[in-house]
Amino acid sequence: MNVSALEWGITLSVTIAILLFDVIVIGRRPHEPSKRETGTALTIYVGLAIAFGVWTWFFHGSQYGVEFFAGWLTEYSLSVDNLFIFLIIMASFKVPRVYQQQALLVGIILALIFRGIFIALGAVAIEQFSWVFYLFGAFLVYTAIKLVRDTDHDDDGENGVVRFAQKHLKFTDTWDGLKLWVKENGSGRLMTPMFLVIIALGTTDLLFALDSIPAIYGLTREPYLVFAANVFALMGLRQLYFLLGDLLKRLVYLSQGLAFILGFIGVKLLLHALHENEVPFINGGEPLKVPEIPTLASLGVIVVTLAITTAASLYKTRVHDVRKNGEAAGDEAPEGADETDPAAGTSR
Repeated sequence: MNVSALEWGITLSVTIAILLFDVIVIGRRPHEPSKRETGTALTIYVGLAIAFGVWTWFFHGSQYGVEFFAGWLTEYSLSVDNLFIFLIIMASFKVPRVYQQQALLVGIILALIFRGIFIALGAVAIEQFSWVFYLFGAFLVYTAIKLVRDTDHDDDGENGVVRFAQKHLKFTDTWDGLKLWVKENGSGRLMTPMFLVIIALGTTDLLFALDSIPAIYGLTREPYLVFAANVFALMGLRQLYFLLGDLLKRLVYLSQGLAFILGFIGVKLLLHALHENEVPFINGGEPLKVPEIPTLASLGVIVVTLAITTAASLYKTRVHDVRKNGEAAGDEAPEGADETDPAAGTSR
């Protein structure tokens, strides 16, 4: 894929412009966005992603267009899974709703920075070491197995870095927007709760970058498409957080669906590694004649998996809600009320 310096420049400029716009708007007017506001922004971001994919399809070829859409859907799905952790972090630290939008924006910017670093490192590793696909594939299969075993997101939202900060730094209970520290009379400089929230979001983003970058390199080897897919996946994440709200908790099978997708891409990477094998202790350093999974087939698997996962999740939560409402209605029946026996026609 021949990407000109102009294309890279435009992509980076648009990304920075959108982030600066968000920073300026949110910094001046912290608030809980309305559904209309979030819906409009999310529609624009998704529309931009689709337009970029169509543009890539016609100007760089259908193969690269398919690779972008497959990568974007995968990264978007992983980003939605990110929102579960964000929800837990916000709840565990009791972040006021008015400040959640600011915290999310910082988390997304950190995610973009971390993913940019890993994209560059991944591109260099792939260029220099063909055997890195074995590592990527094995890591994704391991991650998929771990997701299947550990599908419960209900933890305390903290990690070792957060606990270390709590132990060694002085904190105040005062919230003051995005300020990480404040000065209080007689106490000197104290860290705010937002400091801990940013640490939690940043370390979470770092861990998710370790999963997402190998996954997308299993779908495309073009750093430009990898970067674009990650940018478009992260752009609407903040709006999605407020728009979906409780609906995110209804996607109970999302982790299983993502586990299947990551495992599938991991196998795809391992097959590719075997097909391009240069490792001396495998088949004498010669490539193996194994089938490779085309990107179009990967896109189909991703779309079908996400559709089934979403439908099954909504069906299960709907059935659960119906049963719960039925039990609640039964519990609310007045005590001592006469129950009529239909067969006898009398009260018993």
